[in-house]
Amino acid sequence: MAELKIDAVVFDVLGTLVDEPAGLRAGIRTLVDESAGLRAGVRALDPPLDAPGAPDAPDSAGTERLLLLWQRHIEREQRRVLDGDRPYLPSDLLDREAAGLAAEAAGVGDPAAVEALARSARRLPPWPDTVAGLARIGGRFPLIGLSNASRTALLELNAHAGLRWHQALSAEDARAYKPDPAVYRLAVTGSGAPPERLLMVAAHAWDLRGAQALGLRTAYVARPVGDPPASSDRFDLYAEGLADLAEQLGVS
Repeated sequence: MAELKIDAVVFDVLGTLVDEPAGLRAGIRTLVDESAGLRAGVRALDPPLDAPGAPDAPDSAGTERLLLLWQRHIEREQRRVLDGDRPYLPSDLLDREAAGLAAEAAGVGDPAAVEALARSARRLPPWPDTVAGLARIGGRFPLIGLSNASRTALLELNAHAGLRWHQALSAEDARAYKPDPAVYRLAVTGSGAPPERLLMVAAHAWDLRGAQALGLRTAYVARPVGDPPASSDRFDLYAEGLADLAEQLGVS
């Protein structure tokens, strides 16, 4: 892509490079397994998960309900911060709130179990192409991680998933959450490059729109859990994965 002149590649982390739902599911399963099983813990959920002929196995259906509860809380509270309805709170504290809600719904009240569940948000597996893809692209361009995760959460995420950066930036430094422009400005300031010389890579169209509004170039990478582009979106690159992205960037 000769016309795409960039000085650095900026990557979203959650969902783009790591499988966030898989890590949270693992934490939820551990919670309920250590608390006498999921069936008893989520029996009050509607519809009953252990009813004869239920379409999903109780453990699977209950885990997905608790995961959805978690995800909706994080999305709602981050939106409240963006809208100015709540003071900024780092992601690890929001995760602790979400873990408390999920544990309560599962009938678990042990504070240590809730804390362990909250920390599962930092133990997220990388997608199969992540580590090799970062190494390949990083051999040609400086890599910047730009995440809504807090500083401490991002440190553990990087270590657990084996993510290697030239620079890792947390939205906590802007006391905001993407797509607030202040978060993308962290990458502009940290790189010393003008926005149009930075390529923002994400599996979330909403994230790319936020970067695009500040003048960054954009690349959508398809993931099973991302936010696909709308027909009205016009991103610079569309890739099936990091290997495809590397090819489009001319990286051998």
